[in-house]
Amino acid sequence: MRIDASWQRACDDLGWQGDSTTLREQLLARYAEPHRKYHTRQHLAECIALLEPVLPLAQHPAEVEMALWFHDAVYETRRHDNEAQSAAWAQRALRAADVGVESAVRVHTLVMATGHTALPATADAKLLVDIDLAILGAPPARFAEYERQIRDEYGFVPGWLFRRKRRAVLRGFAQRTSIYHTAHFRERCEARARQNLQLALTQ
Repeated sequence: MRIDASWQRACDDLGWQGDSTTLREQLLARYAEPHRKYHTRQHLAECIALLEPVLPLAQHPAEVEMALWFHDAVYETRRHDNEAQSAAWAQRALRAADVGVESAVRVHTLVMATGHTALPATADAKLLVDIDLAILGAPPARFAEYERQIRDEYGFVPGWLFRRKRRAVLRGFAQRTSIYHTAHFRERCEARARQNLQLALTQ
């Protein structure tokens, strides 16, 4: 399976010491939690498929790949520290496997970048964030499914409030000069993302 090969590649390239199988299964179990509708194994698999062709663009490919695995490891819709919790878990796991301190810190920083609260600062963070946001430039049917999945994850939020909050999020992306930070994803996703966002904001 592509997803298993991704995990093994990242571990091998990071010099992981010991068996990583248990941790991989723990992560996959998190992505299969019943309250998740978008932040699932589907999302993880889509991200891995997007990463593989651009791995040569990364300065630290294994760190980007490992950060991808951990970026939604903790996901609870009612809390606001999911990225911080995910990043901390990644750093602990890497240090427990005798991965170097610098690599562990960089993975922590990469996971934090997927909170989308600030523009990514490094080339690897830009690549990871673009992969995470590639769903905005998905074909219309997949984008519509994504929007339904996000709504389902926030099913406890009243419709009027969800629509207001969701439009604010989408408008924030639409108002950027460029949604994507790398040439690869600008060419692949920018135009369609703007079409998708325009449609979503007029509904």
